[in-house]
Amino acid sequence: MLIIPNTIWSKNQPTDYDNSQENKIFLLCERVGQVCCTCSLLIFSNYDIVHFSTWGLWLLASFLVMILYEICWIRYFTNDYIVANFYRSIFGIPIPLAILPVMAFLLLGIYGKVVWLVVSAIIFGIGHIGIHIQHLKAIK
Repeated sequence: MLIIPNTIWSKNQPTDYDNSQENKIFLLCERVGQVCCTCSLLIFSNYDIVHFSTWGLWLLASFLVMILYEICWIRYFTNDYIVANFYRSIFGIPIPLAILPVMAFLLLGIYGKVVWLVVSAIIFGIGHIGIHIQHLKAIK
């Protein structure tokens, strides 16, 4: 759910998108966080539904956040490929295409009680959200 729209985006970036001024520290955090999140998801198996309990609401929340993330991508791909559409808020969430995947990883890490995923998501979030805040400020 996360990789496919990002792959499509790499071929359909906003026409007015410029990543030449991205903060290198944010970029490093983003890349390290991406790798660590992926490794945490592959190494640990604490994400399965064993039985229904209120703890499972963390997993449900993570799933719903990912659905909202996909809706944001659909909204972007069905409109003009411009930065303003890429950063449009949804339900009051600013820069949702940056915030929602970080939230999903955090919620999944909490559900699975995998501290490595939580820490990785925080590192990823610092970089990913930081970069996109920079881009948003540049267009305003």
